[in-house]
Amino acid sequence: MRILAPALVALSLLSATPGLAASAEGTIQSVDPDTLTIVLDDGNTYKLPGEIDMSAIKEGIDIVIAYDVVNGTNLITDMEIYE
Repeated sequence: MRILAPALVALSLLSATPGLAASAEGTIQSVDPDTLTIVLDDGNTYKLPGEIDMSAIKEGIDIVIAYDVVNGTNLITDMEIYE
């Protein structure tokens, strides 16, 4: 059982882990605090994590993001702001 338990944990982590994160960079064109989404100058929409400080997110700032695509939604996993 000692050998089986770590193997099951490793297997469950592998199956629950999404593919590698994608990245994007650009200028924020619009911010929707109600849906927690931003649109970059490439026209793509990205969903912000719920715990983000929305006061730091403004139109016109340059950002680099890492995101995962989950059920067709680009979910931001990491973000760096350049002002």
